[in-house]
Amino acid sequence: MKFIIPGEPKAKARPRMSTKTGIAYTPKETIQYENWVKTCFIEQGGNKIDGQISAKITAYYSIPKSTSKKKREEMLKGKIRPVKKPDVDNIVKSILDSLNKIAYDDDSQVVKCDVEKFYDENPRVEVELKEGTI
Repeated sequence: MKFIIPGEPKAKARPRMSTKTGIAYTPKETIQYENWVKTCFIEQGGNKIDGQISAKITAYYSIPKSTSKKKREEMLKGKIRPVKKPDVDNIVKSILDSLNKIAYDDDSQVVKCDVEKFYDENPRVEVELKEGTI
């Protein structure tokens, strides 16, 4: 199953603590992005997978507007890759946690995960989930 999440890659934010109640909560931006991931998966025909799962996640970041033409070309060819936030581990956490109970029972089923970051004119995250290993 392959699906695309349009927009800039987002990290899973750490839980915050309410100063009034002392209760931990998930930031609104994280909840919105997780719901967006679920929506993309469902709308693009995602089905639940059982057993061991391999994941391939490719994050495409937008190219900064101030980038020179030469540098832009190198970014589009993959010669210059994003060394900026969000980190790959936080992208993985965001995507895999979002898909719990929808793409699989629990993200502990994911036994292999390949992650890469690139620049592109169309920011997005491409996700491929396969039963077994890719």
